[in-house]
Amino acid sequence: MSAIQLTPPAIDPASLGKVAVLFGGTSAERDVSIMSGTGVLKALQDAGVNAFAFDPAQRPLHELQAEGVDRCFIALHGRGGEDGTLQGALELLGVPYTGSGVMASSIAMDKIMTKRIWRFEGLPTPDWRMVSSAEECAQALAVLGAPMIVKPAREGSSIGLTKVTDVAQCAAAYAAAAQHDPEVLCEQFIDGEETTCPVLIVDGVAQALPVIRIQAPDGNYDYNNKYFTDDVRYLCPSGLPADEEAEIQRQVVRAFNTLGCRGWARADVMIRKSDRQPFLLEINTSPGMTSHSLVPMSAQVAGLPYAQLCIHLLASASLDSRR
Repeated sequence: MSAIQLTPPAIDPASLGKVAVLFGGTSAERDVSIMSGTGVLKALQDAGVNAFAFDPAQRPLHELQAEGVDRCFIALHGRGGEDGTLQGALELLGVPYTGSGVMASSIAMDKIMTKRIWRFEGLPTPDWRMVSSAEECAQALAVLGAPMIVKPAREGSSIGLTKVTDVAQCAAAYAAAAQHDPEVLCEQFIDGEETTCPVLIVDGVAQALPVIRIQAPDGNYDYNNKYFTDDVRYLCPSGLPADEEAEIQRQVVRAFNTLGCRGWARADVMIRKSDRQPFLLEINTSPGMTSHSLVPMSAQVAGLPYAQLCIHLLASASLDSRR
């Protein structure tokens, strides 16, 4: 599979109707969501779309009906926006929305459930244990080996994530993750190169966009480096051998389809240094759209500028009940 070259779609902005860009929300990723939504809103308005901002943390969702909204662009991240709950509410309101539906959103938000399904389907993902105490975290380290990643099962943007190298660190790592979610994931660390690959529905088919290779300072691709510094290098084109890029794209599309995703998503993949085996880490069904975000970067390389990407995604808004 090779990366596609996209032709910006010819879509009449007026045909998209009245649009609510949903951003803000109540999750731990509120600040990032505000950055994403602000960018999307400006792009849509500049393109002539009748779009306005809507923060579910400040207004009840039923006001979307009173506003006469025709469709929603979801720029919310994390719980309450990316986990199927918002999607379910919009289904009941009958307002089409961007991205995956209720089931796929819910599953993809839960890293443990995602890994269970991927493993069952034969997709490569690092070994893991779900733990409910610091003691179980230490037991997982004995099984998985050091280093080990400890993180909340249902958070994004590396929030609550710790890289553990010694059993003495397990208690603090567990506490940091459990602060955000009672379900804590301990995951085998894959030593190698970090990449990410977006997926976009084009003409009804899931297509992989160009792979991005991520080079963070000391390999520390944390919340601050993701959004608030310019110290991370993003290589797109990735510079990977063509067969490696194609394999990552193939696995990412399979991962997307296996969970029943729609619209768009972005999957994170590690390439193990020892044998160049790719491993799927997680999939984001409402990826970031900030100035540091990766889907716009990859889409630009594929020939789809930011504003046109926003229009394309908005035009794909739909409902589970009308598929």
